[in-house]
Amino acid sequence: MATLVIATNNAGKAREYREMLAPFGVTVKTLADFPRFAIDECGTSFEENALIKARTAVAKLDLPVLADDSGLVVDALNGAPGVHSARYAGDHDDAANNAKLLRELTGVPAAQRTAHFHTTIVALKPDGAKLETSGRVEGQILTQPRGQNGFGYDPLFMPKEFSGRSMAELTPAEKNQISHRGRALRAFMEQFAGWWQA
Repeated sequence: MATLVIATNNAGKAREYREMLAPFGVTVKTLADFPRFAIDECGTSFEENALIKARTAVAKLDLPVLADDSGLVVDALNGAPGVHSARYAGDHDDAANNAKLLRELTGVPAAQRTAHFHTTIVALKPDGAKLETSGRVEGQILTQPRGQNGFGYDPLFMPKEFSGRSMAELTPAEKNQISHRGRALRAFMEQFAGWWQA
């Protein structure tokens, strides 16, 4: 088994995985390399959605698949936007999502604007062998966007490790050091060889 499919059409994400998996001699492909098929992300948790993506792709392609699901969990909003983070105000519109989040938090004091970013990664083989890891970063939601780096909710999220700066004000190296995806990926890479060679 030399091919691993990343359940995404995102070229940037694919490049990231290719670099990390290069030492293992893994050929990385994405959903863009195959005929289109629908994935119904109807789960109620990040873990469920990542597993749904992985199972659907394995069933269609009969290849090992890696899928992930991420989002922002805001305590004052009972966990919203959560699994709906990308489509909180429509379809993958970062500016609209951020505007809606600020509206929903109108009048909520700083001490109660706690939140975290979460990522779950699920890798699945056709024989059912599974590897799952997660990562999270704690912080709070600012009252206005700050910074030009990053994407999604980064301009509104101030991580605990860099208090005073939003995620979008960090350098890529600083962000990777603390990010939810970075933490999930490091845990994944620590266990990858055992799963891949089993």
